[in-house]
Amino acid sequence: MIANVSWGNVVLPARDMYVRRRGTLVEVQTPAKVNLFLEVLSRRADGYHEIETLMTPVGLFDRVSLAANSTGTLSFTCRWSRGVESQRRRDGSAGTGTWEAIPAGEDNLLVKSVRRLRELAGVRQGADMALVKRIPMAAGLGGASSDAAAGLAAANVAWGLGWSRRRLAEVAAEIGSDVPFFLQGGPCLCRGRGEQIESITGWQPLHMVVVKPPAGLSTAHVYRVCRLAEQTRSVDAILAAGRRGDAVNVGRLLFNRLEQAAEQLSPWIERLQNACDRLDCLGYRMSGSGTSFVGICRHADHARRVAARLRAAGWSTVFATRTLHGASRCE
Repeated sequence: MIANVSWGNVVLPARDMYVRRRGTLVEVQTPAKVNLFLEVLSRRADGYHEIETLMTPVGLFDRVSLAANSTGTLSFTCRWSRGVESQRRRDGSAGTGTWEAIPAGEDNLLVKSVRRLRELAGVRQGADMALVKRIPMAAGLGGASSDAAAGLAAANVAWGLGWSRRRLAEVAAEIGSDVPFFLQGGPCLCRGRGEQIESITGWQPLHMVVVKPPAGLSTAHVYRVCRLAEQTRSVDAILAAGRRGDAVNVGRLLFNRLEQAAEQLSPWIERLQNACDRLDCLGYRMSGSGTSFVGICRHADHARRVAARLRAAGWSTVFATRTLHGASRCE
């Protein structure tokens, strides 16, 4: 059961983020997500697609820092984590789709979300924001959306707004389809264009590997290429397996309607499919619009062994991780 956590009269939407307040500075560790099921139901008149997707946060985090200021300005700095910078130097991946330059200023969803909250709340204070990224971009892992949600949560605290999770989620839906999910916490079934969210109770933890090839894909491009199925797939079976703690059948029932479209657009999808075929995962599928793949494992040691095999095979961007199910940790 996810409950709201508060400092005084300031309500923070409880979720799988780790929040620390040091005087005027609010720091948020904000997670990536993976899609265990994604069906595209129809094309909408507004240009989006109607989807049904089962998403869960996982233990791979960006860090967002925000401090209120009295100048009324919004400042923003961003960088990759030291570990990523070391990898960029080691394998020459700087400038690739995985580790390309982080969008700065108004092109970053974190800045957009904080600016929009400031407008709606009528706040005169500004904010000094900093982002340290570890979640790969163009990966189907929701890093930009997670950062935007963390910005809303941090500004809500720093400015003392006391907005509820539901009210913040309305702002989040304006920013991006996946942003409201990151304010919810735990596994969720998301419908509409992704903003209609239902928390999944009783879901059991899963261990997994996440592997990202050197090049990413445009989400809009993947959806344009996606062909709708005459008969759509049901999410019910994988939901039931997850609630039973049946990792074998969760792996078997992984599904992503966008994977075929992504395969047409990037040769890396087939290469990852072939690489995962040689592993002893319980199942694997692309996450979101790609290009990351998720492999379900039996336990944490199994995930670490699979990750080591992928790295030995030349895949440098690999994470052994697990699903997250707890409420916010606040300090």
